[in-house]
Amino acid sequence: MYLYNSLSHKKELFVPNHPDEVKMYTCGPTVYHYAHIGNLRTYIMEDVLEKALCYTGYNVKRVMNITDVGHLASDADTGEDKMLKGARREHKTVMEIAKYYTDAFFSDCEKLNIKRPDVVEPATNCIDEYIHMVQTLLDKGKAYLAGGNVYFDTSTLDKYYVFNDHDEEDLAVGVREGVEEDANKRNKNDFVLWFTKSKFEDQALKWDSPWGVGYPGWHIECSCISMKHLGEDLDIHCGGIDNAFPHHTNEIAQSESYLGHKWCNYWFHVHHLNTDNGKMSKSKGEFLTVSLLEQKGYDPMAYRLFCLQSHYRRNLVFSWENLDNAVAAYDKLVAKIATLKQGGEIEQEAFDKLKERFVNALNGDLNTSVAVTALYDVLKAKCNDATKLALIADFDQVLSLNLLSAAEKLNQAKAEEEAANADPEIDALVAARTEAKKAKNFAEADRIRDELKARGIEIIDTPQGAKWRKV
Repeated sequence: MYLYNSLSHKKELFVPNHPDEVKMYTCGPTVYHYAHIGNLRTYIMEDVLEKALCYTGYNVKRVMNITDVGHLASDADTGEDKMLKGARREHKTVMEIAKYYTDAFFSDCEKLNIKRPDVVEPATNCIDEYIHMVQTLLDKGKAYLAGGNVYFDTSTLDKYYVFNDHDEEDLAVGVREGVEEDANKRNKNDFVLWFTKSKFEDQALKWDSPWGVGYPGWHIECSCISMKHLGEDLDIHCGGIDNAFPHHTNEIAQSESYLGHKWCNYWFHVHHLNTDNGKMSKSKGEFLTVSLLEQKGYDPMAYRLFCLQSHYRRNLVFSWENLDNAVAAYDKLVAKIATLKQGGEIEQEAFDKLKERFVNALNGDLNTSVAVTALYDVLKAKCNDATKLALIADFDQVLSLNLLSAAEKLNQAKAEEEAANADPEIDALVAARTEAKKAKNFAEADRIRDELKARGIEIIDTPQGAKWRKV
């Protein structure tokens, strides 16, 4: 499998550190509010990546954090804690907010067929690990204490900006236009490892530490949670493109300074879901959730297909018209699958050839739009229904669109509708017309047709036999 590595800015052959296991870390939600569908696009594509790796033969151990402390209103360590902001908004405790929105997040994931990671760790579970890492960084001269807070010293790095190019002078201390000064920082891009009571007197969650009562910074939690469950060598780290800087940049800085060696080999970043007004964001006050889509009558699977129709490294534009197009495509796909008949032998040569197209799409930097096209190729292929159904089931291990179960529900609904509309008298007349046609008694067949028409019944001749409906 070839994946685009944000760290090297090119597609690379994916080779895990250990052939028997892929160690995968994904940044989880800050649980102060509902996840919007832009957030969930990232989790959908990470889910596809995990399932694609498993599909192609890897064993994957995936770890995700839940941020329930330390993430400030600005990713640059300014403003109030997002969790405290949520608690104030809803007049609840921080832990009540965390529990409610964690449950809501995983409920949304379940609706979208996003697999729950093997390990889900709340940030508040790992205070001892943060303190240990911060103390080690201080001992190594990679961090310093100032104004009660502990900061990482970016001037100790050979290179800080690892995902994009900046002038090294941007690291320097200085008060100039457009730069917010933090008097405690030695360098503009230094970041907080541990906040103490000197920062926020009203912080809801605080712990004792060697540097005073306080709480961890946002960036350090991912480093520690990853190392706690996946060890010192991480294969692939995932997240939204907006996390590349400063969050993932800071993770690399502190992790590699702590370990003394390279930490993560591949970085997988999913691009934004945009609206007409730009990137979808909670800070703007209005954002779309899975529940809102459902209230408007949309199947979450249609939104998943909408995401799969675009490459993860392209910004995706959301509009109701675009979602309606995805709904139409999904319904048409399911209706086509519903016509396929069970039974028969799989045509292995055709199966292998069609599957190769799908695998090649996944191996080509997780090109889900081409993978969906491979699904349509199956439906158009000149092979029997048994082969097509087997391929659809096989592909849906990765696509996770509920294709076969949705087709089964459609057929069941049709059968129930037909049963509800059944009329033995009309069925008998339709059968009599069929027999008259077989006997070439076309006058009698026409007479029955006209009688039914007069009663508001239309006969439809199909390859499967005559059917009727009320008009």
